[in-house]
Amino acid sequence: MHRFIRLQRRSRPRPFWLTLGAGVLLGAVGRLPAQRPVPAPNAAPPPTALGTPAVELPDAPDAGTVGGEVTDIDGALIPNAKVTLINARTGETHTESVTDQAGAYRFERVPAGTYRVHISAKGFSPWKVKDFDVAPQQAVILERVELGVEEITTAVTAITVEDLAEQQITNEEHQRILGVLPNFFVSYEKHPMPLTRKQKFKLAAVVSVDPVTFFTTGVTAGIEQANNNFSGYGQGMGGYGQRYAATYGDKLSATFLGAAFFPSLFHQDPRYFYLGHGNVVHRALYAISTTVMCKGDNGHWQPNFSNVLGNIGSAEISTLYYPATSQQSAQVRLTNSIIGIGEGAIGTLFQEFILRHVTSGGIAKQKP
Repeated sequence: MHRFIRLQRRSRPRPFWLTLGAGVLLGAVGRLPAQRPVPAPNAAPPPTALGTPAVELPDAPDAGTVGGEVTDIDGALIPNAKVTLINARTGETHTESVTDQAGAYRFERVPAGTYRVHISAKGFSPWKVKDFDVAPQQAVILERVELGVEEITTAVTAITVEDLAEQQITNEEHQRILGVLPNFFVSYEKHPMPLTRKQKFKLAAVVSVDPVTFFTTGVTAGIEQANNNFSGYGQGMGGYGQRYAATYGDKLSATFLGAAFFPSLFHQDPRYFYLGHGNVVHRALYAISTTVMCKGDNGHWQPNFSNVLGNIGSAEISTLYYPATSQQSAQVRLTNSIIGIGEGAIGTLFQEFILRHVTSGGIAKQKP
């Protein structure tokens, strides 16, 4: 009976004033301003430059991080550069990584200590970042590393003056007028090297056995036979053969005496050195003077004994195979000497003003 009464009391309706007061209280609470969340005391600030205060790293309370960026000296990013983190105290590699496409690298969970960074990339010089300290819970950002172009080490081969001269005369041996006629005894080099005795004889031999030399000799002999020059040789194949041998003998003796033997004896250079600048008179006088003046192996100008004696010597030798009396022999010697020097002067004028422009091969094809 007692329990029943209590239950009846619980189910009794609440008074109106109590319900109204509860609603007013709830409405007031709903209008209170919301409180802002308080930041966690251990939240880590963003990484800063080398030497920033320690910050706490989540899940790694005793470790720090190291990061940076790699570019070239022009500021272009370098991806795939190898970055090695080295313990500065022990010299052992702690870990390695490579830069990403943005040229950046980052090492996580780095124990406290002193470190250095070594960076290398293909085509660039290696780089070492000086020692720095990493404290617990510290994020270290290293200064940007700018890699320079890799230093290329090549073997140095010593080259002698003789080697340089050999290169130059090799070029000269390819010089041909209109692509046909040999033009080997002319140098277009700005800094010509002196020739050795061996190189002088080599150049003379190359000219003497050139196919064009044999061909022009044949043409000259044919003209002489048609004009019946040196009638003592007669006509027919016998006469032509003797004229051919005499003409070739003149060329052979003049070349070896004037361009090899005497230049070696007097240490003179048998080549014509192209001037290519100055007014016409100056160049013409220079060209003509080279028949009596030449450059010595020492680089100084001197009397051209080689050319003068070469022509006289060739004229003397020619008396051995030209048909002539004793008076004719003297005449031939004098005539051939004068002709040789005169032809040389005309030839140098052609070399200075005309032949350079129609000579191919070697450096002659380059603009003066």
